[in-house]
Amino acid sequence: MSLKLLWFVSSQSNLGFLHHGNRSLPCPNLLFQHRAGKGKNQRWKPHFCSSRTHVPGSEGLRRSKVKVTVVSTMAATSSAGEIAMSSEEKVYNVVLKQAALVNKQLRSPRVDVVVPGDLSLLNEAYDRCGEICAEYAKTFYLGTLLMTPERRRAIWAIYVWCRRTDELVDGPNAPHITPTALDRWESRLEDLFNGRPFDMLDAALANTVNKFPVDIQPFKDMIEGMRMDLRKSRYKNFDELYLYCYYVAGTVGLMSVPVMGIAPESLASTESVYNAALALGIANQLTNILRDVGEDAQRGRIYLPQDGLAQEGLSDEDIFSGKVTDKWRNFMKKQIKRARMLFHEAEKGIKELNASSRWPVSASLMLYKQILDEIEANDYNNFTKRAYVSKAKKLIALPVAYVRSLVAPSTIRSSHRN
Repeated sequence: MSLKLLWFVSSQSNLGFLHHGNRSLPCPNLLFQHRAGKGKNQRWKPHFCSSRTHVPGSEGLRRSKVKVTVVSTMAATSSAGEIAMSSEEKVYNVVLKQAALVNKQLRSPRVDVVVPGDLSLLNEAYDRCGEICAEYAKTFYLGTLLMTPERRRAIWAIYVWCRRTDELVDGPNAPHITPTALDRWESRLEDLFNGRPFDMLDAALANTVNKFPVDIQPFKDMIEGMRMDLRKSRYKNFDELYLYCYYVAGTVGLMSVPVMGIAPESLASTESVYNAALALGIANQLTNILRDVGEDAQRGRIYLPQDGLAQEGLSDEDIFSGKVTDKWRNFMKKQIKRARMLFHEAEKGIKELNASSRWPVSASLMLYKQILDEIEANDYNNFTKRAYVSKAKKLIALPVAYVRSLVAPSTIRSSHRN
């Protein structure tokens, strides 16, 4: 039998994963005949190993001689035996946790939300969140009006918290923001989740997380993305950029799915819906990055994979000079292709959402995809021209998105859906 080893850990751990068909099998007792030396990343060749695990087609646990092909090798360098994994694997672990939370409705005991002042002010807090959403995300706001009042208000509260978090590093006070300030913001987040909001806008979110199975981890991860913005202005490869995109945008999808809800008639796995939401957030952020190359360069920032630039014969100097060349066009075509692939993955999950939640997500996806079209229409000049979707195109997109939102959920059962 030939299996594939997806990843392994340091020489002090026996944990591995076997890949069989489209399934990954955790193998805590996997014994490797060849192991990495401490502090070294080594190239591995196929080896035979002895394992005691369940393999499809076998009965129970059995000890067998299995040929293992190493697909991805990431040996940990920590003497403590910490697992080293790619950014996608790190994020996938968060996705699994969020999916499990919704599947099993694992909630901490509900706490009473202490709202500053009169409890009747909670409605006012939600209304203010709606006003902010309407001001800064008009198209998305219109879509939320189709949701049930409870879901609509919860999405507004999440949007406002995300916007306030982003403003810490991109707003008018950004030059004065320090890591300590972000630590205080995270502490305030924890208080919020424990029913102790600092202000009325926090109170709206505190009420939301008390009603829906929303986990704190994606919120903390978004703050980590803000920390990354303070200390990092270059990304050596897409793996690094992927993690950043998850932190600042993919997290929004994970926050939102528990509120938007999965259609009761959907037979898709919860995990697949979360993966689609994650893909949409990352695709949106990649699109933002490709649209804002010139603006970011003026601030000394390059949110592009350095190895991808080097492969096309480009460097930071080419970005700062702002000249559109054939090399730049080739680079941009590859980045746009990557973003579109993520949008395609995201589209699969929209129809699985609660019917009233599909339209705003579908509209957002369509409009962001059109930004990529506009970059191409500008001959890939994202140095001095800002790609934007005209109001006329937005008006056309809204009814199209609405029609697409009427597509019925999957009727084919996938695994891991309780």
